Amino acid sequence: MTSPTLDAPAVERLISAAVAAPSLRDIQPWRFGLEPDTRTLEVRAAADRVLPPADRLGRALHLSVGCVVFNLRVVAVHLGWEPVTRLLPRPDRPDLLATVRLADATRTTPAPGSYDAVWHRHSSRFPFSEVALPLDLRGELTDAARTEGADLVFTGHRETERVVNATREAERRNRKHPAHAGSRRLSRGAAGPQGASDLRPDVLPIRPLERPPQLAVLTTARDLPTDWLRAGQALERVLLLATECGVQASLLHQAVEWTDLRDRVSDSADGRRARPQTVIRLGYGPEGSLHDAATTGSGPVTHPAE
Repeated sequence: MTSPTLDAPAVERLISAAVAAPSLRDIQPWRFGLEPDTRTLEVRAAADRVLPPADRLGRALHLSVGCVVFNLRVVAVHLGWEPVTRLLPRPDRPDLLATVRLADATRTTPAPGSYDAVWHRHSSRFPFSEVALPLDLRGELTDAARTEGADLVFTGHRETERVVNATREAERRNRKHPAHAGSRRLSRGAAGPQGASDLRPDVLPIRPLERPPQLAVLTTARDLPTDWLRAGQALERVLLLATECGVQASLLHQAVEWTDLRDRVSDSADGRRARPQTVIRLGYGPEGSLHDAATTGSGPVTHPAE
């Protein structure tokens, strides 16, 4: 099998797919490097774009980079390579979070996700319809997360209320916390090419959410940086599959930023052993767009009856 050429158009396509990945508050906290001799892409943390108040441990940073890595894998396979991924490959270089080597494809490598969905995935902050996701689709989304080493737990009615209430409380704290307010100001000036329509948990619908929202908690068994990177790949795999199936999504990440509220989300994900990484809101409704983001404002999660 003839290996494709790593020329400028291929590199541009890979990087374009990478920056289409979701990131907390759209700050895109990553930098890229390339080792041409080994055809290895490096994904590094951008220290000047990290948000310590909202992400003291770097969990959201790693989650975002995991999404980047997954997009690189999808496009690499589409272009004819077999991606070989290493997470945290150099202890002496803590900013180097992942590498993706573009190996010769010695066999037919299955695509980890839809190439077209990479370019069409957007967050939607519109309220969704009350049509429930089919059980078989829920199963496919759960399997997608599990393939990447994470779990996706759909919440029941009581658990959904618990997560929504925790999110409201997190928003209340964020509005009162000066450091978090500063993070929001920074993020609005740092959005990238897809940033204006991407997953920004600090910008919520001025329209009320559907009642009840269909929520799923993405969890891992452990809570180490490698787990966060795997969770990010699981998140993007789920989002691309949802996009491919005509399902809209957005993130409710606020509660995960606060330790005590994160415990409440953990309780909603079947036990404290699960480590929640983010909450995904899913449903059928209008697609996200630049206009969607431009017409939304910062405000509490509400329901029609409230």
